This record gives sequence, C-alpha cells and structure tokens, in this order.
Amino acid sequence: MVDAWAALTSDIERGYGDYIHEYTNDLYCRNWLHEAWLLLDDHIVQLWTPQIKALDDRYKAATIDDDGMALDQFHRLPGPDLWWWRRHPRILTGDLGRSLRSAGAIGTAPGTA
Repeated sequence: MVDAWAALTSDIERGYGDYIHEYTNDLYCRNWLHEAWLLLDDHIVQLWTPQIKALDDRYKAATIDDDGMALDQFHRLPGPDLWWWRRHPRILTGDLGRSLRSAGAIGTAPGTA
C-alpha cells in the first residue's frame, strides 16, 4: 500500500485526470495505511514512518485543503482524522478536474502550477 500511496501522489503531482470515482477509490490506499499503523509493531512503524510522512508532505503540497467541500459532493467523507479526504488536487485536469470544478474547487491547469 505504500507503493499505491506513492503512485497516487505522483499522479496528483502530474495532474490526475481520471474519473472522480477512480480518485476516491485510489484514496482508500491511504486509509489502509492509517488503519494498518494501529496494528503494526513499533519497529515496523518506526521503519516506515519517514517514508509515509514524506509522501504525506508531497500529497499536501500537491493538493488544496478545502475541508472536503468539493469531494463531499461525490463521496461521503470519512471521519475528520482522515485528513487526505479533505483536500483536492491543486492541478485540476481531465474528468477529475471537471468534476471538482463543478463542485466549486479552485485549482490550476496543467503546466501552470
């Protein structure tokens, strides 16, 4: 799942243009990491935390916090501790960009970020 979070983050940095439902489905990989952290032993958590934090920081830099207002138009938001659901990509392109813009999201076009 770390690889899935890394791949999604990279896609968002470049401009995620797939459908809104694919995007929300892809976000669940971060949910899995959040839930797994509670079950893993301390050594594994210490080993992987720096990589997860670096990916989280990249995700935050590539997204805009709107408290989930745009995404909530398409998918029921999970609990407030799952902060990644309350952000949307900064670069709005393709089908995802059109959907999020229709819900009031503000972002940039590809190549202008």
